[in-house]
Amino acid sequence: MGKQVIVRVIVGSQIHEKQYPEGTTYAQVAEEFADSYDHAVILARSGGKLLELGKKIMKDTEITFVTIAEDSGHKTYVRGVTLLMLRAIYGVCEKGTLENVFVKYQIGDSCYMEVQGVEVTEELLRKVEDSMRELVHKDLPFLKRSVDTSEALEIFDRYGMKDKKKLFEYRRVSKVNIYTLDGFEDYYYGYMPPSTGILSYFSLQPYEKGFMLNLPNAKTPEQITEHKPSPKLFATLQEAKQWGKMVSVDTVGALNDVISQGRISELILVQEALQEKKIAQIAEQIASDPSKKFIMIAGPSSSGKTSFSHRLSIQLQTLGLNPHPIALDNYFVDREDTPLDEDGNYNFECLEAIDVELFNKQMNSLLRGERVELPTFNFVEGKKEYKGDFKQLGKDDILVIEGIHGLNDKLSYTLPKESKFKIYISALTQINIDEHNRISTTDGRLIRRMVRDARTRGSSAARTIAMWPSVRRGEDQYIFPFQEEADVMFNSALIYELAVLKPYAEAILFGISKDAPEYIEAKRLLKFLDYFISVGSEEIPKNSLMREFVGGSIFKV
Repeated sequence: MGKQVIVRVIVGSQIHEKQYPEGTTYAQVAEEFADSYDHAVILARSGGKLLELGKKIMKDTEITFVTIAEDSGHKTYVRGVTLLMLRAIYGVCEKGTLENVFVKYQIGDSCYMEVQGVEVTEELLRKVEDSMRELVHKDLPFLKRSVDTSEALEIFDRYGMKDKKKLFEYRRVSKVNIYTLDGFEDYYYGYMPPSTGILSYFSLQPYEKGFMLNLPNAKTPEQITEHKPSPKLFATLQEAKQWGKMVSVDTVGALNDVISQGRISELILVQEALQEKKIAQIAEQIASDPSKKFIMIAGPSSSGKTSFSHRLSIQLQTLGLNPHPIALDNYFVDREDTPLDEDGNYNFECLEAIDVELFNKQMNSLLRGERVELPTFNFVEGKKEYKGDFKQLGKDDILVIEGIHGLNDKLSYTLPKESKFKIYISALTQINIDEHNRISTTDGRLIRRMVRDARTRGSSAARTIAMWPSVRRGEDQYIFPFQEEADVMFNSALIYELAVLKPYAEAILFGISKDAPEYIEAKRLLKFLDYFISVGSEEIPKNSLMREFVGGSIFKV
């Protein structure tokens, strides 16, 4: 009998201890405990690290398993299906015809893909999907091997993956982990499932010039979410990609080229000018309709709403209007009247946390030309206060209202529809890591918020990471369902921003201890930031949205 290792498996509040032969894989242990979980197990967690199930256990260890219903497990599922799709499409297309496949962006629970070299037809997608299901039925393993960076570059060149090749020209590591599925090789930022058999839920759907890869979400991991068209969001994402192409920066490798060649100052100026032009166009659209008196601005956390509101107000002034900012936070109900969430904590993000009746009463009074005293919310006392903030709207006066529920008509249900102009703002990242590894807009906003909260609120990176799931739940419930109701969408992402945020974020992420629950996420973000060459913030204009996060803004943000 060979050497034995002791494995302690934690399932909920129970600990199961058992001996296994040295070299047993985590997948073999997971199979034994499969019935203890409501969903399929896809990763293991041990010693503050995530581990792929194919890894062998060589010493005594304590582990928990991660299912496809958890965030890290769901991300792994998505990566697995993406590689599965790529293997299938390269196999279905005639050799030499397919030039490349691009994972563009995620909309809801779907990933939008575009293909070079072949026409995307329903027949092609049917063949690809059939091939994917055949690969799932075979339950083929995802094989990982470590190769020299020079060999990885040759692999990427062979498959025509120019963006991956460019990315690794700036990597300082000597080894690269390459995944192989049924002979097809690729690189991914993140972990992979043990085999294809776990990847049963997906569908392909023609969309615009490419197609949607429809997937489940973490809440319902065994249910495919069919894509619901979001034409305004899709157009905004397409515009962002065009901006990237216009300045020849649509991947991290291309951005690193600009930085290393000393051209970052020009890129910053061009990007800032593009944003200012867009803000000016929005202001002109508003000014062209005298009936618009309420500019309603909403967007997810760390989208730069405050800086955007200030810059929009300046542009409105250049057109002869007199804008007045109003924060919906000042209309919170008194603390004792604030609803509680399922955990018994105050739910400041639900609509019922806002004094909707008072808001509508005052806004209608202003619309009639009456003089109104607006409230200021005292967050220490948890009550509204009145400090002589009187407003009265004249012919050229306009209110710029910013808050989480700005796009929800239930907030402003008594205001005439024609009096409202709705703006949705979000940081929709223009660049990808490479062809097959997209940058999550959520990651971009999380890094923004970590940097800002550390500077303005003294919050640790661990605290921001810990609260992020709650923030995301609020966005899913109260912001994203209303984004298509906006009159315009504004993309606040800046092509250069992650290179600027990198040194700020790294400093606070390295402060998270290895035994902290947030360490795994911190490690993931540090690996992600390592792809970028750092850029100093000195040349960023004082009115830039980026100043809201790194400091030095001319606005009170």
